[in-house]
Amino acid sequence: MFLKPDYNLKSIYDINLDELKSQGYKAMLFDLDSTLMASKSAKYSEEILAWLEKVRKDFFIAVISNNNNPIYVEKVKAVTDFPALFDAKKPRAEVGAKFLREHGVNPMEAVMVGDRPLTDVWFGKKLGCKTILVDSITADTEKKIVRFVRKLERLCVKP
Repeated sequence: MFLKPDYNLKSIYDINLDELKSQGYKAMLFDLDSTLMASKSAKYSEEILAWLEKVRKDFFIAVISNNNNPIYVEKVKAVTDFPALFDAKKPRAEVGAKFLREHGVNPMEAVMVGDRPLTDVWFGKKLGCKTILVDSITADTEKKIVRFVRKLERLCVKP
């Protein structure tokens, strides 16, 4: 099924980086909001930054986000020291495929990590990437309606 991720994990910290490296993966592509930072916060936690430094030792890192708010995008760019694509139009793959080509990334050697099956996983599948679905990093504090929608989305990825 096109929405079923290759891995369905609780957190980005549960990603087995050694396993991915041994399987030949060279790039880690991340959704931004609710995956690497609280939605619309434009701030990485110290824990996330430390983890990304660990990832960077063995993988090319990039953010691929649908966000297109110019003020927010500039705030994120100011705190991000790796390539980032905004207004990616996920799940459509054209903009993301061009971004990967520009950075010399083979989609077959990349992993797409995100918190949404209908955008991140579908996008990764269309590109030909390995896909990892993680819970929102703010799942415990999200509004009830957001949690409800996330639960509905995840019904699509159950075996």
